[in-house]
Amino acid sequence: MENYKIPSATKIGHVHLKVSDLEKSLEFYCGLLGFELTMRYGRDAAFISAGGYHHHIGLNTWQSKGSSPAPNHYPGLFHTAILFPSRKDLTAITKRILESGYPLTGAADHGVSEAIYLDDPDQNGVELYWDRSKELWPKDPNGNLNMYTRRLNMDSLFSELE
Repeated sequence: MENYKIPSATKIGHVHLKVSDLEKSLEFYCGLLGFELTMRYGRDAAFISAGGYHHHIGLNTWQSKGSSPAPNHYPGLFHTAILFPSRKDLTAITKRILESGYPLTGAADHGVSEAIYLDDPDQNGVELYWDRSKELWPKDPNGNLNMYTRRLNMDSLFSELE
């Protein structure tokens, strides 16, 4: 087979999630995280976005209405990662989530990015993050990318709001 590389301008367009309760999912993604409802598809599906795109996330109950979350140790989605444009934007959503009392499941500095983690109502993992500029990404002595997972300095993150 010929060596093929996907075009470098390729982007992940959207994620489509099976959910158990559409209204609870809309409250989480639109009410808490601030996505906009762009369209309902009958009573069992909805499309949401940031900034007027047709949809970044699809939510449906077609095969999952009223069901329990998938077991943690089964194959499937680990998390959906939502990229924020700046550190200040990540700080603002983190503050909003904490003030609402919604639980975080983690927070990390990956060298290339800073992230917070939480679960949606169906226990689908959600990562909210911002990327540092490429020039600041950690490299090993040979110049190769050297990502890591360290404790996120929340005091430093919240200094963005001062």
